[in-house]
Amino acid sequence: MADDIGRALRDVVRGDVDFGIGARALHTMDASNYRRVPLGVVAPKDADDVRATLALCAERNVPVVGRGGGTSIAGQATGTGVVVDFTRYMNRVLDLDPAAGTAVVQPGLVLDRLQAAASPHGLRFGPDPSTHSRCTLGGMIGNNSCGSHSVAWGTTADSVAALSVVGADGAAYRLGQGWDGAPQGLRALVERELATIRTGFAPFAGLPRRISGYAVDALLPENGTDLARFFCGTEGTLGLVTEATVKLVGAPIAKALAVLGYPDESAAAEAAAGLLPYGPLTVEGMAADLVPADSGLPKGGAWLFVETGGATPGEARAAAEGIVRAADVVDALVVDDPAGQRRLWRIREDASGTATRMPDGSEAWPGWEDCAVPPARLGPYLREFRGLLREHGLRGTPYGHFGDGCIHVRIDFDLLTEAGIGRFRRFSEELAVLVAAHGGSLSGEHGDGQARAELLPTMYGSELVGLFERVKGVWDPADVLNPGMLVRPARLDENLRFAVLPREPVDVVFGYPHDGGDFSAAVRRCVGVAKCRTESAGSGGGVMCPSFRATGEEAHSTRGRARLLHEMLAGEVVTDGWRSEEVRDALDLCLSCKGCRSDCPVGVDMATYKAEFLHHHYEGRRRPMAHYAMGWLPRWLRLVERTRTAGIVNCLGGVRALAGLAKRVGGIAGEREIPRVARGTFSGAWHRGLGRRFAAARARGDGPEVVLWPDTFTDHLAPQVAQAATRVLEAAGLAVALPPTRTHGRTPAVRGRVCCGLTYVSTGQLDRARAVQRRTLDLMEPVLAGERPVVVLEPSCAAALRTDLPELLPDDPRARRLADRVVTFAEALERYAPQWTPPRIDRPVVGQTHCHQHAVLGDAADRRLRERVGLEGELSGGCCGLAGNFGFEKGHYEVSVACAEEALLPAVREAGDGTLVLADGFSCRTQVEQLAGVRARHLAEILADGLG
Repeated sequence: MADDIGRALRDVVRGDVDFGIGARALHTMDASNYRRVPLGVVAPKDADDVRATLALCAERNVPVVGRGGGTSIAGQATGTGVVVDFTRYMNRVLDLDPAAGTAVVQPGLVLDRLQAAASPHGLRFGPDPSTHSRCTLGGMIGNNSCGSHSVAWGTTADSVAALSVVGADGAAYRLGQGWDGAPQGLRALVERELATIRTGFAPFAGLPRRISGYAVDALLPENGTDLARFFCGTEGTLGLVTEATVKLVGAPIAKALAVLGYPDESAAAEAAAGLLPYGPLTVEGMAADLVPADSGLPKGGAWLFVETGGATPGEARAAAEGIVRAADVVDALVVDDPAGQRRLWRIREDASGTATRMPDGSEAWPGWEDCAVPPARLGPYLREFRGLLREHGLRGTPYGHFGDGCIHVRIDFDLLTEAGIGRFRRFSEELAVLVAAHGGSLSGEHGDGQARAELLPTMYGSELVGLFERVKGVWDPADVLNPGMLVRPARLDENLRFAVLPREPVDVVFGYPHDGGDFSAAVRRCVGVAKCRTESAGSGGGVMCPSFRATGEEAHSTRGRARLLHEMLAGEVVTDGWRSEEVRDALDLCLSCKGCRSDCPVGVDMATYKAEFLHHHYEGRRRPMAHYAMGWLPRWLRLVERTRTAGIVNCLGGVRALAGLAKRVGGIAGEREIPRVARGTFSGAWHRGLGRRFAAARARGDGPEVVLWPDTFTDHLAPQVAQAATRVLEAAGLAVALPPTRTHGRTPAVRGRVCCGLTYVSTGQLDRARAVQRRTLDLMEPVLAGERPVVVLEPSCAAALRTDLPELLPDDPRARRLADRVVTFAEALERYAPQWTPPRIDRPVVGQTHCHQHAVLGDAADRRLRERVGLEGELSGGCCGLAGNFGFEKGHYEVSVACAEEALLPAVREAGDGTLVLADGFSCRTQVEQLAGVRARHLAEILADGLG
């Protein structure tokens, strides 16, 4: 049947129709606990495609579900029929009228893009969920989303003026105020049920976040018969939006943020409603469980984030300080600089991901993510909610929109066992009763979906829920649109996405220490928050996910790859396990930048998962030639050194025909230049006497000795970096030594040198990586017996030693000891030569923090060192795009260039005269040189020049 429907859709749809394994696997889940396998995916070009899709599916009784960013938490973006993905083509701002304060948008438009279009006019869209960088306007309309500014600007329903909608049979509707555009029979139904509607909704009159059910009361004559408002929150069960006219609000010229500290969350909840008369833009709450130790928040066990606006910075700050004076707090902080506010807001926004892990690392899940009660009832409700958790032996950390009485929480449900699922159901039923007793709504932001729709009678009663069913019948009598949601819903404990995963641990190579050694648990980390789908790296210096930003395709996002791995483990859609070509193709464009390891709120580490997959995928089989050419790079370079043929290699590489042949044989992109090999390595020169000359030239002092790691890239391709670093370290009073080597006679054996194994890891040759690492640990035993730090100049190698080494050799205690010794160049100077005064450089600088440094090592010491020497300017976020072997491999060149063009190359091109280009990674320097024709330099080189 699926093939027939796919062929029929291709005949009538101009957009993309994909019923393949990969597309189906990518769309089995949203950000909820639920999983449904679709027949296929349609990406419509326009409203005509949507009409054609719905008409054909209605004719064949095939379910249809609309999908935007896929961040829904209640399961409403999953379906068993055809998924209509609006993000690929129907994603534009069609018109923006500053005078009228309106915009006309398509449903696949990401909210941040609307905000960017409105901002130059001093306008913005009011609602702003924490997923604003990837959620779409269509999804916000479907769920009636709200966000942190709802105390000022309300819900999405408050911001929608008119909607163009396609019904279940392909018919078009234009919804606004009044009955014009309504489907036949809706007005008659409402007018027959006026008394039921008025009495049924009356108990919720004071509830600002009533999102559950259908907003049929918006159709009452005294409420203006607002069809557009009514349609918001219907979750794609009545029709699909193809165009929306939305209202914009005036954005404050200046903002300030007051962070108020309270003893605990109950105290913060009690205080929230009392702040509303001061006219804040936000009143957000969160407790210490979700806050990192170095957050910089004021003292307290829970906090309210209260934003104020004004015509001037002084006015905004005065409003914030007035709130601080009015609040009874433990401590408070007022921040008025935009960068400081963004940093604090990221703590709050990341809670949707960090809440998925309990403090002890155990998993927590949505399901009761966003109940809402009247704000004045929030304190008592939270206390009873905590009590109910204790009764069921569950844990969760509430946070969210305290000013609106809306609470988010992830709970450590056991959704893997029958007993745990039974407890999930019992808790859900009792919590629904508790919410209703406080006059609340089962959903205060994310909709009911499958997670709560079954319990709507507890909130509304059977008569009103029966009316919802009749309303659904008017719009969609065949129940084609998103069946199982809101009306006649599936049970809340059906279709759980964990049910298909293997119960026994999968045999893997990495240790996965943060997931109990269980690869399935590692893959389960991805809960669909989709921070990896952001369209720009942003001013915060983020990295994740460069390949998604380059392609715009779900398959090349961290979430998409995690979904495919999930389906690989499930074995239902992706049936060939580790041999899956769909998984391999999705992972092929993963740069292994490790950005997700730090930027993903739940710490997904796709670089590790990719290496694991490639290991199994090619086990016992011939690999791509690039894996031999670049994965074995340490071998080839040591062979060149041993045979003293660097000059010959460089000469041959300069002959176009020979270089082209070598690239074809080696699986290297034809557009790439092969880097030149140094005529002599740093370590070779060191053992031939350079080390003795450095020691002799060093002034006497009592500084400690450091071990300088001769990584493959620095040693063979950029030895001048190691020479510069040694000069600087010696000038700072540190004694420099190299790791021990295994000698051949009196000469150090080339094969007897240390190596982190990075190139083997990145190409998934994990058996070779472990063999190399074990040999390295054997060589390093004399160093590990003492306390000397190990200075690593190449960030990717330092990251491999800090993370890959102990995770590949978890049973060898030497691996952890070496990982703990690794320091960067800047960290070595800061920790072991704190009294040294570095030379003043006083030059502007551009460049990019290495991805692995951002994700694993951190760059705080580098920032402080740059400030001390007068290197002025912020380094770009994002990724250079070369990423070791990735940008050299055939088929990756265009994506590699697109990544570099996002931030790095524009910054280099726009740099003024006298600006230094800084890049500590060999890949970053190579990318800049090959694409911009500019020589970038390691920080050690810049400081060495400053020594004179």
